Amino acid sequence: MSGTLVENFRLRLAADWVRAGGIIAYPTEAVFGLGCDPADQSAVLRLLSIKRRPISKGLILVAADWSQLQPWLQTPSPAQLRRLRESWPGPVTWLVPAATHCPHWLTGDHDTLAVRVSAHPLVRSLCRRTGSALVSTSANISSQRPARSILEVQLRFASCIDNLLPGPLGDLARPTPIRDLLTARTLRH
Repeated sequence: MSGTLVENFRLRLAADWVRAGGIIAYPTEAVFGLGCDPADQSAVLRLLSIKRRPISKGLILVAADWSQLQPWLQTPSPAQLRRLRESWPGPVTWLVPAATHCPHWLTGDHDTLAVRVSAHPLVRSLCRRTGSALVSTSANISSQRPARSILEVQLRFASCIDNLLPGPLGDLARPTPIRDLLTARTLRH
């Protein structure tokens, strides 16, 4: 099988797992991420359990484009939307006021949701293939160092996840910065 066929097969398999309620690992801009369907409460709670992450912290959603994030968020002002679009696609995560129907398992104890339109080609392809945004949290046990290689993901999570999508990490040395859309303040550098 040629390289492109193998990559397409792997991408289709990962997307199928997400749509079936599975947990996958995949490369992002800086580290490997763990992801699932944000609308699937069981999958999100399983992911939080795997990471030993409290639900109160909330999660990040990544997407291929703005339209995949809109259902989860309040409509930003034109100036705020311009600020988002100036940084996307790209390695900037924004805290945006969540829609009133956005589930607690995504927002945690917050009235905002962390979101990003990724520039990472594999993340974008995966979101397009699943037809939705994805939960994206670093592949680590909470407060431990995130996995930066396939081997680290396998050693930590082989028995806990349903699929590992191989591929290169992006160029960032650290996870994406997080900014607050309402204040423009940077919360994580």
